[in-house]
Amino acid sequence: MTRFLGVTRAVSAVVVSILLTACGAESTETPTDSPTGLQVTGAGATFPEPLYQEWIRRYNAEQSDARFSYEGVGSGEGVKRFIAESVDFGASDSAMTDEQIAQVARGAKLIPVTAGMVALAYNLPGIEGELRLPRDVYVDIFKGKIWKWDDPRIVAANPDLGLPSKLIQSVVRRDSSGTTFVFTNHLGTVKPAWRNEGPGVGTLLDWPGGAMTGTGNEGVAHKIKISHGSIGYVEYFFAKRLGLPMATLENQAGNFVTPDAASGRRTLEAAAAARLPEDLRLFVPDPEAPDAYPIVSLSWLLLYGQYPESEKATALKAAVTWALNAGQPVAEALGYIPLPPNIVAAATRAIETIR
Repeated sequence: MTRFLGVTRAVSAVVVSILLTACGAESTETPTDSPTGLQVTGAGATFPEPLYQEWIRRYNAEQSDARFSYEGVGSGEGVKRFIAESVDFGASDSAMTDEQIAQVARGAKLIPVTAGMVALAYNLPGIEGELRLPRDVYVDIFKGKIWKWDDPRIVAANPDLGLPSKLIQSVVRRDSSGTTFVFTNHLGTVKPAWRNEGPGVGTLLDWPGGAMTGTGNEGVAHKIKISHGSIGYVEYFFAKRLGLPMATLENQAGNFVTPDAASGRRTLEAAAAARLPEDLRLFVPDPEAPDAYPIVSLSWLLLYGQYPESEKATALKAAVTWALNAGQPVAEALGYIPLPPNIVAAATRAIETIR
């Protein structure tokens, strides 16, 4: 276990280093001291962590009023720390529930700041070309009902790939994860029996079929990369950066769509135009648009409605407003989905209510 965690941290460090280099960073060091002594700390989702670190690096370099820091600990832990008020802000890929929000005495504001896609990355050496997975097929793979790559249902969708008679090894999250919620919420929408009879929908599941587990998106991505015959759910950003092949998935309209920035953007824009709740908890478990990629989600910052220190409220409002505007091109450059204008406008209005 110690060895694995060491490798996972190393992979994460390499990914962040690559990102900073790609963005033209001259140094990966982030200043930690503020002339005013104001430190603003956050923790939560691992999916947006590379983006948040890059935003923090840039924003800290631009202003001297406060110093921001962020720790990627998973969405579930981020929500726990936010409720416990041990951080100044949290982050989650699954919006807080009504019950969780009710536990925050200072009030909670959920601010979407970026978005991403959940990809099904896999490791099948010697297989070239597009791997297509119909809706009912990938549900049953993770339910343990399809357990070999040459299963007739997979072969029927990929007659020219020459799929091997090899066991399918699923890879899932072992920590409480917003990515897990997004993925299982989609599976439960595609096939209601998944939601009603099990394994269920949530941030942490008891997966069937002896699945391998990893901590964080980087942990799952690493397990896939080193395990022949594996398939796992991971945020698109991590799969892309590690060069993992990703399956083309069938959407609700019956079309097969490859995960990429363009398909994710189209999906989110259509969903936001159709319905954007006042509390900004927009879920897109199974989008209807003909060209929609089927598994797309917003990612939220968790801010308090009131801060005892007015300076922290002012600093956070300024920083998040910056992220919603100047930060969106940075997000797109790193492989995240930039927010459409109507979501940016609604999020900006929500920020203005923080005191």
